[in-house]
Amino acid sequence: MRRRSTLLVTMIAALASAAVAAAAAGPIGPLPPGPVTTISTPVGSLVSVALPKGAQGRVWRQKGTINQKVLQQVNEANVGPNVVVVFKAVGKGTTKAVYGLTKGETSKAYASDTFVVTVR
Repeated sequence: MRRRSTLLVTMIAALASAAVAAAAAGPIGPLPPGPVTTISTPVGSLVSVALPKGAQGRVWRQKGTINQKVLQQVNEANVGPNVVVVFKAVGKGTTKAVYGLTKGETSKAYASDTFVVTVR
């Protein structure tokens, strides 16, 4: 019984370490110029943004933070040739959702896409 407890504690610690490592991706470096999309929506609505899937191991990563008092992410999914991120407009104001296309969790960005969302 003691052996099982030790194994269970070890497995939990390993999983927790992996989760922390995955969540601790380094920051994205300078972004190259990219499109800026402006969106205006009322409080309570859902807003989705589409990013083209990256090729050759490249992934879209959020740069910086989004004002959670204005916009909150509720879902993210691969839909056809795009990565779609869905937000809920929770309060009045303006915030930016900025994404950089990186190779895995590296800091070099190959492309960028910015969405300026105004919730009224």
